[in-house]
Amino acid sequence: MSRVVVIGATGHTGSYLVPRLVRAGHEVVAVSRGERTAHQERPEWGAVERVVADRKDEDAAGTFAGRIADLRPDVVVDLICFTPDSARQLVDALRPSRPLLLHCGSIWVHGPALRVPLTEDEPRTPYGDYGLGKAAVEALLHRETLSGGVPSVVLHPGHISGPGRRAINPAGNMDADVWRRLAVGEPVALPALGMGVLNHVHADDVAQAFERAITRPAAIGSSFHVVAEQAMTSRGLATGVAAWFGRRAELELVDWPEFEERAGAEHAAVTREHIERGISASIERARSVLGYAPRYTSLEALHGSLTWMVANGQADVGGQAF
Repeated sequence: MSRVVVIGATGHTGSYLVPRLVRAGHEVVAVSRGERTAHQERPEWGAVERVVADRKDEDAAGTFAGRIADLRPDVVVDLICFTPDSARQLVDALRPSRPLLLHCGSIWVHGPALRVPLTEDEPRTPYGDYGLGKAAVEALLHRETLSGGVPSVVLHPGHISGPGRRAINPAGNMDADVWRRLAVGEPVALPALGMGVLNHVHADDVAQAFERAITRPAAIGSSFHVVAEQAMTSRGLATGVAAWFGRRAELELVDWPEFEERAGAEHAAVTREHIERGISASIERARSVLGYAPRYTSLEALHGSLTWMVANGQADVGGQAF
């Protein structure tokens, strides 16, 4: 088995990934800022070597990448790289030993979809700092692999959900009151005829894809979408959530100005950013090359998030059982 260094190990995806790697027999080094423990605290963490490092500060000082290389990894799983400069530092430090580098990208390397389901070969048209940064990192890593340098695999998750993380709600934003309204039967406003598409994925399914990529040499040099089996519309998600509470979703389909007035400018902006891409990402490549088999549907991933949010005081469902 391999010596695997996981950067961002106590974050949402890392909390699911690290125990998986230990169970698979890997020697695991968990790198994090040390500000929190994994929210999925399991016995496997007792077998993990822990390293405290603040990537932002150490990248600025030019020391972080060297620290990772000094850990002598066979595999590096990078869950928290957002800029090409950060990726370049890491690649330069790893080039002498050439471990396998797995990078967590995002389906937001895509802009508005022109064809669906969207494949990984679609031309990149990102926008916004996050999408632009992830697309630039992806391009850098693929160039590095093609040149004979550090071998890499890029995994592009959708909207990561499940216990331990607040989920994007059916309206496409983080307004916790949307969950309450669906639970108690109050009207919920949706723009774009409720047909905006959201592509969720459970964090454990993301972890599954990373685990499988470690042992799939054919994956090197490629990118893979990691999402639930099917994307869903806002209307479909709202209908499904309401059904958990034995209700029919009371949906009011409104135009964008009215939606902004009712949701507030901040929530409306997040909704627009999420649904205007219309991404329904294909997982055929991940299925055939990685053997990726998502366990959770979009609604199941949301159910896990909402259960956790209610238990941790981050959402109110009006006392309704679900």
